Amino acid sequence: MGSSDSVFRGDKTKHNPEDLLVSSLSACHMLWYLHLCSESGVIVVDYIDHATGKMAEAQNTGGKFKEVMLNPIVSVIEKSMVEKATELHIKANELCFIANSVSFPVHHKPMIKVVGNNDLKE
Repeated sequence: MGSSDSVFRGDKTKHNPEDLLVSSLSACHMLWYLHLCSESGVIVVDYIDHATGKMAEAQNTGGKFKEVMLNPIVSVIEKSMVEKATELHIKANELCFIANSVSFPVHHKPMIKVVGNNDLKE
């Protein structure tokens, strides 16, 4: 069960609809991105996103999201994959069903890291 955000006297131990929307955008982007990387031969060994959303409150209408920023940190195994790994975020953003369904912009600011085969976690 969910709750309102703690700012609105909700239970901070439960998910709220706003966080779930941002999480859905992040997950949709990640799944498309990983699919595109797989098709392109880009080997992703780690993916973390610290997505954020900006909202504006309105007195009589509750409010709305103004934008969401995805901040994926992606680890690949070779330096030669960095350029393609960066480019594929644009295509993933275009293909994400949820991003295409919202009336506010969904931006992404990816960071690509290279971890050699010896640095991989087992």
